[in-house]
Amino acid sequence: MREIITRFAPSPTGYLHIGGLRTALFNYLFARSNGGKFLLRIEDTDLARNSIEATEAIIKAFEWVGMDYDGEVLYQSKRFDLYKNYIHKLISEDKAYYCYMSKEELDNLREAQKARGETPKYDNRYRDFKGTPPKDIKPVVRIKAPLEGYIEFNDGVKGSIKVEVKELDDFIIARSDGSPTYNFVVTIDDALSKVSDIIRGDDHLSNTPKQIIVYKALGFDIPNFYHVPMILNPQGQKLSKRDGAMGVMDYKKEGYLPEAILNFLVRLGWSHKDQEIFSMEEMLKLFNPKDLNSSPSSYNQEKFLWLNTHYIKEKSNDALENLLEEFQCPKIQKSQRNVLYTALKDRVSTLKDFAANAIDILTPPCSYDEKSLSKINEQSYETLKKFLSMLEKSFLDTPEKCNECLHKFMDQESLKPGNFMQPLRIALLGKPGGIGIAETIYVIGKEDTIKRIEKFCKA
Repeated sequence: MREIITRFAPSPTGYLHIGGLRTALFNYLFARSNGGKFLLRIEDTDLARNSIEATEAIIKAFEWVGMDYDGEVLYQSKRFDLYKNYIHKLISEDKAYYCYMSKEELDNLREAQKARGETPKYDNRYRDFKGTPPKDIKPVVRIKAPLEGYIEFNDGVKGSIKVEVKELDDFIIARSDGSPTYNFVVTIDDALSKVSDIIRGDDHLSNTPKQIIVYKALGFDIPNFYHVPMILNPQGQKLSKRDGAMGVMDYKKEGYLPEAILNFLVRLGWSHKDQEIFSMEEMLKLFNPKDLNSSPSSYNQEKFLWLNTHYIKEKSNDALENLLEEFQCPKIQKSQRNVLYTALKDRVSTLKDFAANAIDILTPPCSYDEKSLSKINEQSYETLKKFLSMLEKSFLDTPEKCNECLHKFMDQESLKPGNFMQPLRIALLGKPGGIGIAETIYVIGKEDTIKRIEKFCKA
């Protein structure tokens, strides 16, 4: 049985997006679950569009989600001499040739073909050319594609694929400046890296017959292919930033956890019974590319946030404190922190929201919600002032004692919770909603609680 070797090969012309990470994850899981190798290759032959920052962001994204790869990162831009050797090899074996057709000639040919209702394609006019090359034309190099028959392969997701060669032409493998083309270099890199299985988006499906032609021309083994349907938005269209899709590291900035992202992505195109929550260990145990769905998956933001909430709840408070440092969440005493974090875990979906809620509670309000203020009468202010007297005499060293203090005061003054708690909440937090009042008092402490009520009553 041959070793399973997979790869992820992004172009550094933009930041790594969530669809790309899903492709990487599927390849990673298949390799790792079979004790194989997972390779990372940067396809940076387009020198004009490459971005060093984008390359670095791809590497950082892998580090953040915890997906390691085998060996060094392979950069195509450092392998141009290698590709040129293979181009010359094909030319010398009469499997490729120089084409001197000008852009104008090619444009005219295509227009004529369109006028006749034909599919525009190169007409092989230089395939067996033996004459004198035209002057001032820098030739491209074209591969000699088969002239009859079919290109056939079995796709692990889509089943048997059969393409008539007449639909193809002698496609370009090297541009007029000598730079190699995508379908050529990708085939060489995969073959030399001994890649056994390629899992990628089905937008690459049309490239596969061309790559098979190159594999055969160079005598390389052909890998197994799995073409996964693209991720769509809820309306069934191609996913875009407007649908919530961002660069992977943008999700980090927004407070998503890597466990949630990987869990969310693995379910976009793969499933195991009705299970929704998957640890990395479970993914590695259960994933098989043969179970990939043949129909597109829909990006569901609500489910994504639900998963993120789940993984936030799973984190220890110590781990959360470290994660929240990035969002400028202040550190407080451990006992208060544990109460605050426990209360917030049920209320937030991202680390960014978690930090914002914590900061709101820990920071004295500088203004008060106008709508809530309009409902507070003079009697409410007098009641709060009375409550200050009880606070000064009370020990509030546990949330339970804070709760006892609140209920003792309401019983003493014959107050309904709504008539007392709402004004108190506005005094402490400046707005309605939030964690429990007893927890709030414990977290901010007796001294700060008194100061906030005094300030509110004077406002």
